[in-house]
Amino acid sequence: MTEDIRVRYAPSPTGHLHIGNARTAIFNWLFARHYNGTFVIRIEDTDSARNIADGEKSQLENLAWLGLDWDESPDKPGVYGPYRQSERNEQGIYQEFIDALLASGQAYKSYKTSEQLASEREAQQAAKQAPHYVYEYEGLTNEERESKYAEFEAQGLKPVVRFRVPEEQVYAWDDIVKGHIEIGAKEVGGDWVIQKADGMPTYNFAVVVDDHLMKISHVLRGDDHVSNTPKQIMIYEALGWDVPAFGHMALIINGETGKKLSKRDENLLQFVEQYKELGYQPQAMVNFIGLLGWSPKGEDEIFSLSEFKEMFDEKRLSKANAKFDQKKLEWVNNQWMRRDTDAVMPQLTQELVNADLLSADDAKTKKKWLEEVIRVAGVDGISYTRQIVELVRKPFFELSDITDEMVEYLTSEDGRQVADAWESAYKALPTNATAVDYMNTIRAIQNDLEIKGRNLWNPIRIMTTHEVQGPNLPEMLTLLDKDNVLKTMADVKMKYLA
Repeated sequence: MTEDIRVRYAPSPTGHLHIGNARTAIFNWLFARHYNGTFVIRIEDTDSARNIADGEKSQLENLAWLGLDWDESPDKPGVYGPYRQSERNEQGIYQEFIDALLASGQAYKSYKTSEQLASEREAQQAAKQAPHYVYEYEGLTNEERESKYAEFEAQGLKPVVRFRVPEEQVYAWDDIVKGHIEIGAKEVGGDWVIQKADGMPTYNFAVVVDDHLMKISHVLRGDDHVSNTPKQIMIYEALGWDVPAFGHMALIINGETGKKLSKRDENLLQFVEQYKELGYQPQAMVNFIGLLGWSPKGEDEIFSLSEFKEMFDEKRLSKANAKFDQKKLEWVNNQWMRRDTDAVMPQLTQELVNADLLSADDAKTKKKWLEEVIRVAGVDGISYTRQIVELVRKPFFELSDITDEMVEYLTSEDGRQVADAWESAYKALPTNATAVDYMNTIRAIQNDLEIKGRNLWNPIRIMTTHEVQGPNLPEMLTLLDKDNVLKTMADVKMKYLA
């Protein structure tokens, strides 16, 4: 592409960063960076009733955590600011163009009450008509319409401003993702509000003004915005502006239910913050999200953000719905953790501190031991860092209760022989015994008693750790405190084998 690429991600500070919004941000970032363009963040905060405290901060912090940077934003202003819609509204930026549309007759003031609108909708439903706005000034001259305005104002009514939809117009565009699309003006539901009664511009109006003034060249967003596009093209054409290129990315659906990803679906974690708290890696999140509706060449599935940037091709954005597969995300995250376990180790040890298994000071003084515990416990098999807590909790920090099944192993004839032989052999081993030493000792007991399999290993595990399964026992034994193990063995023997 030879033209200057300027794209934007424009979140509302009404909540935390959703997976779908993160995808929009990532693909816009990739598009800009691949073509050496500009990536803009604009905050659409005109719906003050729905804005949450720190909503904007959360969006920016999570984008930065994912590894994205940006060229212009509220915290990095450029020449096209302000970058918050509320501030742009305060400066009268939108009012100028609303006034221009009113003056040209392409927009008008509407004083219909909510009761009148509801009554009209009921009548349309009864007549089996598609919902649409009924123009109240039909057949009136400009002077007569202005007279009506004065009457309504005298009654204390506050107007909204509606755009006069050219009913026979067809709005068409060549979508970057979906191909050629045509939508007739009659499908938008009639004249629509461009300014609310409180003076705030509506989304479909403000976004056009902002994109035009900020020289946005391409608008890449979710499939649910297709229905907004005709309204936005109307405004571009009414104001005599060039229309940017639109691209509508495939819906993200729940891989299990096949339904559109909904923020109300509490059976599936959908916010980046939630995955961050569980200990997912930012590289893995970008990797997984980047494959929702986009496919690379070849069979590889693990890519860094920089690799994505180099190979990004908007032509490979998919028209088919993208399946959000939780198991696939877990696998991708596991791959990234295995790539560099050393880099993840501080996060893994912090999980143990957060779970109150040890203090922050102990984590520092026992750093080397903790890292070995984590490796032996099987860090390669976990999907995210928080899972390490339950993996190492027993027997490294706590002991399980001995079950009836365990008692049967211990009190059987084989179990008693193995327990006695193991206790004696363990006491004789030095405190610095290696995993090989422990394995040789267990093999010797096997040969002497001619007992093998579960009848050999289970009594030893139960005596030592109160478990019948877990990490490699000889390796685990090198990390357990010998005095604590001897006490555990003595307690088990006294309670069950006396």
